[in-house]
Amino acid sequence: MKFLAAAVQMLASPDKEANLEEAETKVREAAAGGAKVVALPEVFSWRGDKKEEIRYAEPIPGPTADLMARLAQELGVYLLSGSLLEEIPGSDKSYNTSLLFDPKGGLLARYRKIHLFDVDIERGVSTKESETRQPGNEIVVAETEFCPMGLTICYDLRFPELYRALVAKGAQVIFVPSAFTALTGEAHWEPLLRARAIENQVYSVAPGQVGKNPERFATYGNSMIVDPWGRAVARASDFPSVIFAEIDLDYLAKVRAELPSLSHRKVF
Repeated sequence: MKFLAAAVQMLASPDKEANLEEAETKVREAAAGGAKVVALPEVFSWRGDKKEEIRYAEPIPGPTADLMARLAQELGVYLLSGSLLEEIPGSDKSYNTSLLFDPKGGLLARYRKIHLFDVDIERGVSTKESETRQPGNEIVVAETEFCPMGLTICYDLRFPELYRALVAKGAQVIFVPSAFTALTGEAHWEPLLRARAIENQVYSVAPGQVGKNPERFATYGNSMIVDPWGRAVARASDFPSVIFAEIDLDYLAKVRAELPSLSHRKVF
């Protein structure tokens, strides 16, 4: 089985309305190009001052989730709404939540980012995601008409045990919507994406933020789709765009059969 996937690269800002308009335009572009699975980046709907985050958190269902559901239904695509800030009743924090909608507009899966980005790098990146966000604790794989698909977000990419757990649950495609920093992305983004794809023999669909947001750190872009052999079969340049790649599940099965490393794994 084969199908076309698309990853949307954006530069989200504190202007939520503009971000949603841009996201819708890019999703429509992806669908018009034949994509049956479309993925938006992390925090696609709003990315601004951390102190303002709680104001922009939403319930699910809520306005942004409802918009994504309608778009998925209208276009007849599986739509990953990369991530948005999910309201937690009674809390001053939010979840960083990824939603997958089916072609009928149904909410197929909800994943709350498990690993929060708390770093202090002397060369210029200092942030503590846990100050404003609550971690999730559930490993999420969604059953689709094509194959099981696993959900992760950005910093999760550094934790291979999560990806192995997704594959143990059947994942053949894994989403990695991201806002990778320009500093860490230049060094680590591609090696990590390729490693997760190679060691788990999956397709990785990784839409990212790109460019400098005046309220936050600069992001690396280079959105990618990586095949089970570790090849980047699609890669974005340095501006907002849509990239496409064919997902070939017969090829995935061939890789797993010829190099059966998943079945050779030892548990220590």
